Amino acid sequence: MNGLEAQQWQTLQARLRQDYAILLAQLADATILPAVLPRALPHEVQASPSDNASSRALEAQSMEAAAHTLQQLHGVRHALAKFTAEDYGLCESCNGPIGYSRLNARPDARLCIRCQTRTEQHSHNWQK
Repeated sequence: MNGLEAQQWQTLQARLRQDYAILLAQLADATILPAVLPRALPHEVQASPSDNASSRALEAQSMEAAAHTLQQLHGVRHALAKFTAEDYGLCESCNGPIGYSRLNARPDARLCIRCQTRTEQHSHNWQK
């Protein structure tokens, strides 16, 4: 069992659904906005090299933000699927309960604190 009370389960599920809708809207804005901006500028205007560089940097930043939003969206979608399978709140590594305080802070958490810490330490040691 995941150790969550019914009210906690419902609250977290509602938050994840809300997060999903918000992220979907952000992703739509992020993918539509770059396509619209270049057309908004008159074709007669010649941009300076620095303006072009700024435009490219802004576009790259927008694409990076969209990729991050997409990654978050996948995490939330995964967490919502776990509600359907009724294994939400269970660590994907040790299968123990994640704990309400962690899920309240990060509703899409896949690992309990102990497993997350171990994963981060392993990753940190590997990078040295």
